[in-house]
Amino acid sequence: MSNFNSDGPSGNEWEERGDLAWNEFDWERYLREQDESIGRYQKFYEASIDTPDRIDAVAAQMGWSLEDWTEEGGEIPDSDDDEEDDEEFPDKGDVYTLHKNPIFIATKAITQSLQHTWSQAAGDAQQLPAPVSLSLLTALHRGEDQAIQAIHALDFGDYAMAISLFKRALNVLNSTFALLNSDEAGRPTAVVAFRFYALPRLFDLREIWLRVINECREELERPDDPEDDEE
Repeated sequence: MSNFNSDGPSGNEWEERGDLAWNEFDWERYLREQDESIGRYQKFYEASIDTPDRIDAVAAQMGWSLEDWTEEGGEIPDSDDDEEDDEEFPDKGDVYTLHKNPIFIATKAITQSLQHTWSQAAGDAQQLPAPVSLSLLTALHRGEDQAIQAIHALDFGDYAMAISLFKRALNVLNSTFALLNSDEAGRPTAVVAFRFYALPRLFDLREIWLRVINECREELERPDDPEDDEE
């Protein structure tokens, strides 16, 4: 992960597009395609769970280069061919939103799998303390929320805010680790099984977010371009 765009992935793209003449159906189709990207990431990720470098391996399978998979250009272009090519209305594969950000896709894919797995385990478990079930599910949602806010900041090129929000997400992640290993959680079968499932995925989230934080710090420390000052 390197070579952030100094203007941020969004880079005033909405202004450059002009009026995007899409209706609700067009956007629903677009969002479903982005949901499919999350599903595709989950499929690749689960198949690579025993691979030590699975984060980079899955990124490669998704078509994201290792140098710039945090930028907007990493997602695989849409394969559907439109019969009419109207330059005024860009093809859905060319439209960038947060949903195409690789960090967003990876974060959503992993956190959704954790939330779904824990919801099933907690629902099927006998005598599992309700506070433990709610606390763990809440922590998973809070971590995802902080990370998504951080990715929004990335897309607007606000790297300092992104760092702060990712650090908040990491704090929630640490509390999740602590809860899984706490006396309160105990040793019910559901907790033990989920801990085994969750730990590699939580560590991968931590690795992804730490990589982005490091990239943001490098960007903030980069000297200003004299040409930008002249403008």
